Amino acid sequence: MTTTATTTFLLGGDLPVNRLGFGAMRLAAGTFDGPARDPEAGIAVLRRAVELGVNHIDTAGFYNRGAVRANELIRRALTPYRDDLVIATKVGPLPGPDGVPTGKAGPDQLRGLVEADLRALGLDRLDLVYLRVGGLTGPDTESIADRFAALAELREQGLIRHLGVSNVDAAQLAEARAVAPVAAVQNSFENGSGLLADCEAAGIAYVPYFPLGGGLVPLDRERLGRVAARVGATTSQVALGALLAASPSVLAIPGTGSLDHLEENLAAGGLVLGAEDLAELRA
Repeated sequence: MTTTATTTFLLGGDLPVNRLGFGAMRLAAGTFDGPARDPEAGIAVLRRAVELGVNHIDTAGFYNRGAVRANELIRRALTPYRDDLVIATKVGPLPGPDGVPTGKAGPDQLRGLVEADLRALGLDRLDLVYLRVGGLTGPDTESIADRFAALAELREQGLIRHLGVSNVDAAQLAEARAVAPVAAVQNSFENGSGLLADCEAAGIAYVPYFPLGGGLVPLDRERLGRVAARVGATTSQVALGALLAASPSVLAIPGTGSLDHLEENLAAGGLVLGAEDLAELRA
Protein backbone atom coordinates (compact mmCIF):
# COMPACT_ATOMS: atom_id res chain seq x y z
CA MET A 1 0.00 0.00 0.00
CA THR A 2 1.09 3.56 -0.67
CA THR A 3 -0.01 6.03 1.98
CA THR A 4 0.55 9.62 2.98
CA ALA A 5 2.11 8.40 6.25
CA THR A 6 4.99 10.88 6.02
CA THR A 7 2.94 13.77 7.31
CA THR A 8 5.61 16.38 8.04
CA PHE A 9 8.49 18.06 6.23
CA LEU A 10 11.40 20.05 7.64
CA LEU A 11 11.15 23.27 5.66
CA GLY A 12 14.52 24.94 5.22
CA GLY A 13 15.99 22.31 7.51
CA ASP A 14 14.53 23.83 10.67
CA LEU A 15 10.78 24.46 10.34
CA PRO A 16 8.62 21.34 10.72
CA VAL A 17 5.38 21.74 8.77
CA ASN A 18 2.47 19.43 8.09
CA ARG A 19 2.58 18.44 4.44
CA LEU A 20 -1.09 19.32 4.00
CA GLY A 21 -1.35 23.08 4.47
CA PHE A 22 -3.60 25.89 3.33
CA GLY A 23 -3.45 28.32 0.42
CA ALA A 24 -4.91 31.77 1.10
CA MET A 25 -5.58 32.88 -2.49
CA ARG A 26 -9.33 32.17 -2.34
CA LEU A 27 -9.95 33.96 0.94
CA ALA A 28 -10.48 37.34 -0.69
CA ALA A 29 -12.19 36.12 -3.87
CA GLY A 30 -12.74 32.92 -5.81
CA THR A 31 -10.63 34.29 -8.68
CA PHE A 32 -8.40 37.35 -9.16
CA ASP A 33 -11.21 39.16 -10.98
CA GLY A 34 -14.17 37.73 -9.06
CA PRO A 35 -16.32 39.46 -6.45
CA ALA A 36 -14.96 39.95 -2.94
CA ARG A 37 -15.87 37.37 -0.35
CA ASP A 38 -17.24 38.04 3.13
CA PRO A 39 -14.15 38.65 5.30
CA GLU A 40 -15.79 37.01 8.32
CA ALA A 41 -16.12 33.78 6.33
CA GLY A 42 -12.41 33.89 5.56
CA ILE A 43 -11.57 34.44 9.23
CA ALA A 44 -13.70 31.42 10.18
CA VAL A 45 -11.95 29.25 7.57
CA LEU A 46 -8.50 30.26 8.82
CA ARG A 47 -9.33 29.55 12.45
CA ARG A 48 -10.82 26.17 11.58
CA ALA A 49 -7.80 25.28 9.44
CA VAL A 50 -5.46 25.81 12.37
CA GLU A 51 -7.80 23.87 14.67
CA LEU A 52 -7.57 20.94 12.22
CA GLY A 53 -3.77 20.93 12.32
CA VAL A 54 -2.69 23.27 9.54
CA ASN A 55 0.61 24.96 10.42
CA HIS A 56 1.70 26.07 6.94
CA ILE A 57 -0.24 28.90 5.31
CA ASP A 58 0.71 30.17 1.86
CA THR A 59 -0.29 33.74 1.04
CA ALA A 60 0.73 36.85 -0.93
CA GLY A 61 0.26 40.58 -0.69
CA PHE A 62 -1.56 40.54 -4.03
CA TYR A 63 -4.22 38.09 -2.77
CA ASN A 64 -6.91 40.70 -2.39
CA ARG A 65 -10.12 41.96 -3.88
CA GLY A 66 -11.16 45.50 -3.03
CA ALA A 67 -10.89 46.00 0.72
CA VAL A 68 -10.68 42.25 1.45
CA ARG A 69 -7.02 41.27 1.79
CA ALA A 70 -5.79 37.79 2.63
CA ASN A 71 -2.84 38.95 4.75
CA GLU A 72 -5.03 41.15 6.90
CA LEU A 73 -7.51 38.31 7.37
CA ILE A 74 -4.67 36.04 8.50
CA ARG A 75 -3.55 38.62 11.07
CA ARG A 76 -7.08 39.21 12.33
CA ALA A 77 -7.88 35.53 12.55
CA LEU A 78 -4.70 34.07 13.98
CA THR A 79 -2.82 36.61 16.09
CA PRO A 80 -1.24 35.99 18.47
CA TYR A 81 0.29 33.39 16.18
CA ARG A 82 1.02 29.90 17.41
CA ASP A 83 4.73 29.20 17.80
CA ASP A 84 4.61 26.39 15.22
CA LEU A 85 2.72 28.34 12.53
CA VAL A 86 4.72 28.92 9.34
CA ILE A 87 3.52 31.67 6.98
CA ALA A 88 4.90 31.76 3.45
CA THR A 89 4.37 34.71 1.14
CA LYS A 90 5.31 35.68 -2.42
CA VAL A 91 6.66 38.89 -3.90
CA GLY A 92 7.42 39.94 -7.44
CA PRO A 93 4.09 40.52 -9.21
CA LEU A 94 2.58 44.01 -9.15
CA PRO A 95 -1.18 44.54 -9.55
CA GLY A 96 -2.35 46.25 -12.73
CA PRO A 97 -5.22 48.78 -12.89
CA ASP A 98 -7.77 45.95 -12.73
CA GLY A 99 -6.15 44.40 -9.66
CA VAL A 100 -4.79 41.41 -11.58
CA PRO A 101 -1.04 40.97 -10.78
CA THR A 102 0.41 41.37 -14.27
CA GLY A 103 3.25 43.79 -13.47
CA LYS A 104 6.77 42.87 -12.36
CA ALA A 105 8.70 44.40 -9.46
CA GLY A 106 12.36 45.21 -9.99
CA PRO A 107 15.08 44.47 -7.41
CA ASP A 108 14.71 47.92 -5.87
CA GLN A 109 10.97 47.40 -5.27
CA LEU A 110 11.17 44.08 -3.43
CA ARG A 111 12.07 45.54 -0.03
CA GLY A 112 8.90 47.62 -0.06
CA LEU A 113 6.80 44.55 -0.89
CA VAL A 114 8.41 42.51 1.89
CA GLU A 115 7.93 45.33 4.39
CA ALA A 116 4.27 45.65 3.33
CA ASP A 117 3.75 41.94 4.01
CA LEU A 118 5.40 42.26 7.41
CA ARG A 119 3.06 45.12 8.33
CA ALA A 120 -0.07 43.44 7.01
CA LEU A 121 0.68 40.15 8.76
CA GLY A 122 1.90 41.80 11.97
CA LEU A 123 5.27 40.05 11.89
CA ASP A 124 8.88 41.04 12.51
CA ARG A 125 10.21 38.33 10.20
CA LEU A 126 8.66 36.31 7.39
CA ASP A 127 9.21 32.54 7.60
CA LEU A 128 9.41 31.98 3.84
CA VAL A 129 9.36 34.42 0.94
CA TYR A 130 9.14 33.23 -2.65
CA LEU A 131 10.33 35.26 -5.59
CA ARG A 132 7.41 34.78 -7.98
CA VAL A 133 8.58 35.24 -11.55
CA GLY A 134 7.04 35.07 -15.01
CA GLY A 135 3.45 35.76 -15.93
CA LEU A 136 0.18 34.06 -15.13
CA THR A 137 1.14 31.06 -17.27
CA GLY A 138 4.57 29.41 -17.34
CA PRO A 139 8.04 30.66 -16.44
CA ASP A 140 9.79 33.25 -18.54
CA THR A 141 13.46 32.88 -19.45
CA GLU A 142 14.79 36.04 -17.81
CA SER A 143 17.62 36.00 -15.32
CA ILE A 144 16.38 36.15 -11.74
CA ALA A 145 19.79 36.64 -10.09
CA ASP A 146 19.42 40.35 -9.31
CA ARG A 147 15.93 40.00 -7.88
CA PHE A 148 16.81 36.94 -5.84
CA ALA A 149 19.95 38.67 -4.55
CA ALA A 150 17.78 41.55 -3.33
CA LEU A 151 15.73 39.09 -1.27
CA ALA A 152 18.89 37.36 -0.07
CA GLU A 153 20.07 40.71 1.29
CA LEU A 154 16.82 41.05 3.25
CA ARG A 155 17.39 37.55 4.59
CA GLU A 156 20.83 38.57 5.79
CA GLN A 157 19.23 41.57 7.51
CA GLY A 158 16.81 39.31 9.41
CA LEU A 159 13.56 40.26 7.66
CA ILE A 160 13.24 36.81 6.04
CA ARG A 161 14.05 33.38 7.44
CA HIS A 162 14.01 31.25 4.27
CA LEU A 163 13.81 31.95 0.54
CA GLY A 164 11.91 30.22 -2.24
CA VAL A 165 11.25 30.60 -5.95
CA SER A 166 7.97 30.24 -7.80
CA ASN A 167 7.08 29.63 -11.43
CA VAL A 168 10.68 28.89 -12.44
CA ASP A 169 12.48 26.56 -14.80
CA ALA A 170 15.56 24.47 -14.02
CA ALA A 171 18.00 27.18 -15.12
CA GLN A 172 16.35 29.80 -12.91
CA LEU A 173 16.35 27.45 -9.91
CA ALA A 174 20.06 26.81 -10.41
CA GLU A 175 20.66 30.54 -10.75
CA ALA A 176 18.86 31.21 -7.45
CA ARG A 177 20.71 28.44 -5.62
CA ALA A 178 24.01 29.99 -6.69
CA VAL A 179 22.98 33.19 -4.90
CA ALA A 180 21.49 31.83 -1.65
CA PRO A 181 19.90 28.66 -0.24
CA VAL A 182 16.48 27.82 -1.67
CA ALA A 183 14.06 26.22 0.80
CA ALA A 184 11.05 25.72 -1.50
CA VAL A 185 9.91 25.73 -5.12
CA GLN A 186 6.31 26.58 -5.99
CA ASN A 187 5.30 25.76 -9.56
CA SER A 188 2.09 24.76 -11.27
CA PHE A 189 1.44 21.25 -12.53
CA GLU A 190 1.77 22.56 -16.08
CA ASN A 191 5.44 23.44 -15.72
CA GLY A 192 8.38 22.53 -13.61
CA SER A 193 7.29 19.11 -12.42
CA GLY A 194 10.61 17.85 -13.75
CA LEU A 195 12.22 19.78 -10.89
CA LEU A 196 10.74 17.46 -8.29
CA ALA A 197 13.64 14.99 -8.34
CA ASP A 198 16.17 17.80 -7.97
CA CYS A 199 14.21 19.27 -5.06
CA GLU A 200 13.91 15.92 -3.33
CA ALA A 201 17.65 15.28 -3.64
CA ALA A 202 18.49 18.72 -2.24
CA GLY A 203 15.97 18.71 0.63
CA ILE A 204 13.94 21.47 -1.04
CA ALA A 205 10.17 21.48 -0.60
CA TYR A 206 8.15 21.20 -3.80
CA VAL A 207 4.86 23.08 -3.37
CA PRO A 208 2.57 22.85 -6.41
CA TYR A 209 0.01 25.59 -6.71
CA PHE A 210 -3.41 24.67 -8.07
CA PRO A 211 -2.97 21.31 -6.27
CA LEU A 212 -6.50 20.17 -7.07
CA GLY A 213 -5.56 20.36 -10.75
CA GLY A 214 -3.33 17.38 -10.09
CA GLY A 215 -0.36 19.21 -8.64
CA LEU A 216 2.31 17.46 -10.68
CA VAL A 217 0.38 16.11 -13.65
CA PRO A 218 -3.18 16.81 -14.76
CA LEU A 219 -5.45 14.06 -13.45
CA ASP A 220 -8.18 12.57 -15.59
CA ARG A 221 -11.58 13.23 -13.99
CA GLU A 222 -12.98 9.86 -15.01
CA ARG A 223 -10.07 8.01 -13.40
CA LEU A 224 -10.36 10.19 -10.31
CA GLY A 225 -14.00 9.23 -10.03
CA ARG A 226 -13.28 5.51 -10.31
CA VAL A 227 -10.56 5.62 -7.65
CA ALA A 228 -12.66 7.84 -5.38
CA ALA A 229 -15.56 5.37 -5.54
CA ARG A 230 -13.20 2.47 -4.80
CA VAL A 231 -11.59 4.05 -1.72
CA GLY A 232 -14.67 5.86 -0.42
CA ALA A 233 -13.37 9.39 -0.86
CA THR A 234 -14.16 12.47 -2.92
CA THR A 235 -12.32 13.27 -6.14
CA SER A 236 -10.64 16.26 -4.47
CA GLN A 237 -9.37 14.05 -1.68
CA VAL A 238 -7.99 11.53 -4.16
CA ALA A 239 -6.23 14.30 -6.12
CA LEU A 240 -4.58 15.57 -2.94
CA GLY A 241 -3.72 12.06 -1.78
CA ALA A 242 -2.04 11.29 -5.10
CA LEU A 243 -0.08 14.51 -4.84
CA LEU A 244 1.20 13.72 -1.35
CA ALA A 245 2.07 10.17 -2.42
CA ALA A 246 4.28 11.47 -5.24
CA SER A 247 7.19 12.39 -2.96
CA PRO A 248 7.88 13.10 0.71
CA SER A 249 9.16 16.51 -0.46
CA VAL A 250 5.76 17.58 -1.80
CA LEU A 251 3.67 20.00 0.27
CA ALA A 252 0.03 20.53 -0.71
CA ILE A 253 -1.66 23.90 -0.15
CA PRO A 254 -5.30 23.58 -1.27
CA GLY A 255 -7.21 26.80 -0.83
CA THR A 256 -10.88 27.51 -0.26
CA GLY A 257 -13.25 30.07 1.18
CA SER A 258 -15.67 27.37 2.37
CA LEU A 259 -15.62 25.57 5.71
CA ASP A 260 -17.10 22.44 4.14
CA HIS A 261 -14.46 22.33 1.41
CA LEU A 262 -11.73 22.99 3.97
CA GLU A 263 -12.73 19.98 6.05
CA GLU A 264 -13.04 17.83 2.93
CA ASN A 265 -9.56 18.84 1.73
CA LEU A 266 -7.83 18.31 5.07
CA ALA A 267 -9.38 14.88 5.47
CA ALA A 268 -7.18 13.83 2.53
CA GLY A 269 -4.25 13.69 4.92
CA GLY A 270 -5.49 10.35 6.20
CA LEU A 271 -6.28 8.86 2.80
CA VAL A 272 -4.68 5.54 1.85
CA LEU A 273 -4.08 4.92 -1.86
CA GLY A 274 -2.79 1.60 -3.09
CA ALA A 275 -0.27 1.04 -5.83
CA GLU A 276 -3.12 0.09 -8.17
CA ASP A 277 -4.94 3.34 -7.43
CA LEU A 278 -1.85 5.45 -8.13
CA ALA A 279 -1.00 3.54 -11.28
CA GLU A 280 -4.49 4.18 -12.62
CA LEU A 281 -4.32 7.88 -11.81
CA ARG A 282 -0.93 8.33 -13.46
CA ALA A 283 -1.56 6.20 -16.53
